[in-house]
Amino acid sequence: QVQLVESGGGLVQPGGSLRLSCAASGFTFSTYFMYWYRQAPGKEREFVATSTSFGDITNYADSVKGRFTISRDNAKSTLYLQMNSLKPEDTAVYYCHTRRNGNPYWGQGTQVTVSS
Repeated sequence: QVQLVESGGGLVQPGGSLRLSCAASGFTFSTYFMYWYRQAPGKEREFVATSTSFGDITNYADSVKGRFTISRDNAKSTLYLQMNSLKPEDTAVYYCHTRRNGNPYWGQGTQVTVSS
């Protein structure tokens, strides 16, 4: 079955960096668009970034453009999110997401906290 397992979250100071990973299994990773979403306390889950199957086209939410970079290693079935210049408002649970045969799949999420 489809499994998405995020890792790499943690506590970081404002201005710092983190790299999130999402290990995928149970499907042909290299043929699917992949996404990062996040959900802050008391807020709706929101789109962060997406990558086409080959990683040649990416798209970002305006709030993270120029600071975050989505990438993927299809040989390792792994999705990444490099987050630089982190701000307190980036604090959230970050989720890896894909859709297969019309069904949405989500990981369990990884907590990112930006605080001094």
